[in-house]
Amino acid sequence: MEKLVILTGPTAVGKTKISIELAKALNGEIISADSMQVYRDMNIGTDKITDEAMQGIKHHLIDILDPSEEFNAFEFKKRAKELITDINNREKLPIIVGGTGFYIQTVLYDVDFSENTEDAEIIKYKNELTEISKSPDGVHRLHEMLKEIDPEYAGDLHENNIKRVIRALSFYKETGTRLSEHNKDQRDKQSPYDFFYFVLTDERSVLYDRIEKRIDKMMDEGLLEEVKGLAARNIDRQSTSMQAIGYKEIFSYLDGENSLEEAVALLKKNTRHFAKRQITWFKREKDVTWIDKSDFNRDDIKVSKELIKRIKDRWEI
Repeated sequence: MEKLVILTGPTAVGKTKISIELAKALNGEIISADSMQVYRDMNIGTDKITDEAMQGIKHHLIDILDPSEEFNAFEFKKRAKELITDINNREKLPIIVGGTGFYIQTVLYDVDFSENTEDAEIIKYKNELTEISKSPDGVHRLHEMLKEIDPEYAGDLHENNIKRVIRALSFYKETGTRLSEHNKDQRDKQSPYDFFYFVLTDERSVLYDRIEKRIDKMMDEGLLEEVKGLAARNIDRQSTSMQAIGYKEIFSYLDGENSLEEAVALLKKNTRHFAKRQITWFKREKDVTWIDKSDFNRDDIKVSKELIKRIKDRWEI
């Protein structure tokens, strides 16, 4: 059975440094499970790891696509599974690191993405939903529709994540099953891997403070200029990359919808809500080992040593 380590948790909890320590100690390579770090030229807003911070550790699924290209859980699962096999075959340890919980679930439990051949009625329905999303208040209307049929899934999803909202509505129309129920069924599957699944956490007030400071740092580092550069490329605003937190809020300033101060405040608010949804997601996952950083005085080296010890003790590596 192939080995796999997962290190995840909400945004700004501090996964990067610990992941590097794990990889250095365990002869590992890192597979990014961040749905936006796959995109080139989106560095500041995604808090993408720098070459220097990698410390020579091989990272996969970072900077592999242009922002105009689409990336989704199906594509992540396909690429990640190939990487896990390759890394194991080279007698190294694959370490999935990132906060996109659904991406992690698709790999860990081999989620079934059997693509049903959509009939004309479903294609027509998707097109209708897409048109609604382009109308005034259309994005909110679609999210309200999802709340009516699948409140649990809607609660995990920001209304601006239009593609996933439309997918959930279409899935229900096509199958009569709520996507939240489908996901629960998939969670009950047994994993094909011998794995550790660590979720970092911290006190909510500390996490929110880290988010505030991170966003202030992003603005100082040039997030506004980064978004202006993307705007100049005329990338479809409905594309996956342009819906990323950190980008759509700054676009609201560039489009004259908000002042810069309001856009930054909205970014902080949306990021806090995103972190809260991430925590809710991981609480529903099985086979998770929670690691509260406050138990280690928020010392990343102490956390790393504890995780390394647990892994070595079980696998004798």
